[in-house]
This record gives sequence, structure tokens and C-alpha cells, in this order.
Amino acid sequence: MFIVSLIAAPGRSHIEQSLLDGLADKWGGNAQRWLAPQLAAEFTIAQQPDNAEQVWTDLQTIGIDLAIQPQANRRKRILLADMDSTMIGQECIDELADMAGVGPRVAAITARAMNGELNFHESLIERVGLLAGLPETVIDEVLATRITLAPGGRELVATMRANGGHTALVSGGFTAFSGPVARMLGFDEHRANNLLADGGVLTGHVALPVLGREAKVEALRDIAAARGLAPDDVIAVGDGANDLGMLQLAGAGVALHAKPAVAAQANIRINHGDLTALLYLQGYAAGEFVTG
Repeated sequence: MFIVSLIAAPGRSHIEQSLLDGLADKWGGNAQRWLAPQLAAEFTIAQQPDNAEQVWTDLQTIGIDLAIQPQANRRKRILLADMDSTMIGQECIDELADMAGVGPRVAAITARAMNGELNFHESLIERVGLLAGLPETVIDEVLATRITLAPGGRELVATMRANGGHTALVSGGFTAFSGPVARMLGFDEHRANNLLADGGVLTGHVALPVLGREAKVEALRDIAAARGLAPDDVIAVGDGANDLGMLQLAGAGVALHAKPAVAAQANIRINHGDLTALLYLQGYAAGEFVTG
């Protein structure tokens, strides 16, 4: 059996009962259930429909996300989340670069790397090099004035933890940011790269090895194995090319507001909903959300 989920953007709540009824009827759906009135709904089907991609495309034009996933083992025991442009609204390295006066140059490299056009390791080394000479104190300034938490993140982390889940923030960014963000959101642990400094000034180097795509895959395997669990017990979320490995390995890999090349290779794509979509995908109703 499979679960079909329809999720709208918070604030719109425009999924009509007639739309749900019509789609369920065409696909032989059963057990309709509203998880949030006109915002998130689901039903079960016996097999994957042949026209799922076309229906997904049609629903995208009216601002509704569609996901189809196996019903078995739907509620996951582990959350593995990217940080930049996923759990927060910014790319930390771009914000640091802006403070260093090289913002547009670094942002252009970041965009290409996240879309899979550049090698992540090499592009990170290049971008960090442009930060040489920046005072370490700028990190705290960026955290305080430029970093915003993505909508739904607190609810996602708190609800999964309240239901026995383990939550890990795994970033290709920097521990100087992942530590504070993990604490703000209530993550159990965080992993990221270490920016190197000397005498309170960034050296333009990052500690090796760089935490990139393969390191995120290794983190997923390690965190699951440490708890006697399997990759199928993980829900992972990210937006960049360096997230694809963990998204494809996880039992539920969610490309959230992802770069086009990433979304094209992901099984679950959320372009309109926020991070609470990951709770709806697992069958949590809005009334079960924990605010943290």
C-alpha cells in the first residue's frame, strides 16, 4: 500500500474536498484523512499510478505539493537535516562573504555548487579562501543579525523528539553556525566543517576532511547503526547537490525548496510547504505538533 499526501503552503490552506475526492476516485484511493483543514490531506492507494508525475506537475501550478510513498514504516525514527537554506533561510558562507566585501562572487559559486555544477569540496575551499582576514567576531554578528530559522523547523524537531526520534543537523557549512542553530532548534547533535582561525582572524582555510556529500551519507549510516536502525528508518531533508546522497539513501528523502537539479533526482519534492510538511508526510496531524 502507498500513501498519497497533498500539502499546501501554510497561510493558503486551499486544498478543496472536491480535489481530494476527484484524485482519490481516479486512483482508487481509500481512507481519506485531513491532517489540517484544507492544508494537508492523505489517502491510501494499492499501487503507484502511471500519471503521478503529470498530476504532480498540474498541482504545482496551483501551489500544492504531492507525494507518494510506501505506507510501511512511515513514521521515521531519525531526522537528518541540512542547515543552510533548509533549517535556516540563508547560506552562512554567503553572509560571511558579504561582510568581507566578496558577497556576489561567493554567492555565485555557492549557487553553482548547490545545483551540482561544481565540485563541492573544491568550491568550498575556494570560497573559504576568500574569507581570509575576516575577524572571527563577524560570525557572532552574522548569527545575531542575518540568520533566520526556517518556518516549521521548531515544530519538526520538537515533534519528532517528543515521539522518540533522534535529530541530527548535518551541514556542509560550519560548526560555528551549526552549533548555535542546533541549540536554537533543539537538535540532539550536529556535524559540520570547522573554519580555521588564528589570533581571532579567519585564515581562509577549513579543517580537512571536508564534510560534503559522502560525509552526509556516512553520517546517516553511522547515526542509524548506532541506534540499531537502518537507513529506511531515516527521514532526510535538504536542498543542495551535496544532500542528494543522503536523500536517496534515506527511507524518506525530501528535497525542500531545492535547486532544480536536486529536485529532479529526489523522490519527494516539497516546493510550497514548509518544514512541517515532513510531519504531514509521516502522518502527523496538526493537532499533534509540538512547538518546542
